Amino acid sequence: MIVIAHRGASAERPEHTRSAYELAIAQGCDFIEPDLVISRDGVLIVRHENEISGTTDVAGHPEFADRRRTRTIDDQALEGWFTEDFTLAELKTLRCRERLPGLRPQNTRFDGQDPILTFEELLDIAAAGRVGVYAELKHPTWFRALGLPLEEPVAAALERRGWLGADAPVILESFESRSVQRLKATTGCRTGQLIALEGRPHGGSEMTYEQMLAPRGLNRLRAWADAIGPDKAWLDRKPGLVADAHAAGLQVHCWTFRPENAFLPREFQRGADPAAHGDMAGELARAKALGVDAVFCDLPGAV
Repeated sequence: MIVIAHRGASAERPEHTRSAYELAIAQGCDFIEPDLVISRDGVLIVRHENEISGTTDVAGHPEFADRRRTRTIDDQALEGWFTEDFTLAELKTLRCRERLPGLRPQNTRFDGQDPILTFEELLDIAAAGRVGVYAELKHPTWFRALGLPLEEPVAAALERRGWLGADAPVILESFESRSVQRLKATTGCRTGQLIALEGRPHGGSEMTYEQMLAPRGLNRLRAWADAIGPDKAWLDRKPGLVADAHAAGLQVHCWTFRPENAFLPREFQRGADPAAHGDMAGELARAKALGVDAVFCDLPGAV
């Protein structure tokens, strides 16, 4: 089973940091996974979201106080600071913080140590560690409407390294199916269609996520995806999903396996503390027994 270090070893270091990725590589992961957003001057950066108040110390920078905004992105109202309002040079003055301090207080001791990574720097880390890159494009329709498309600079960065085509050590993914289609057309790299539990992709889609997982939908996805990336809860909600996907020629890469009770199904929880570690190994063993091809995991060293 392929191990994808979800934002690095993010159960042990603040996510999307150099230290998280290098730890995951040392632990033997197959791929490191970044989420990609973009700066005002068009540089791809590695962050969970374009709203960065929860993952950086931006709120402590008085010089940026007047850039606090309220925006509605993909139907969700957000208040904070957004990457598209900052140049790369400004973003590089910030330092990363643990996104889930209530569940991962041990990680807060690393707050303030790592700067934000660019996609190019992430690619350097992967190349040095001889692992693949499994990159997710976040809110591509939003950014394209701002004149800051994500797909083209991703393709350009990969082309500069000769990392194009199906044999490249790269898989590209998004919840937005039109973005995945664009990535497949511009890079030829392997691609993954992310699948949420409810709704349909933003940016336009003829299918809901649920319809995508029906046999007919899976066969249609094969036109632009090599894998599906379903929320792991679909394994219980839709028995036979793995077999159906394999029959359509798609791999199944499930997300996200995390050690804390707060993220585990009840049968794998241990004790009442949401932050305590439960039986993630048992949950992973079940996924492997079901035929899942790859897992996104916050604790890659335990897989």
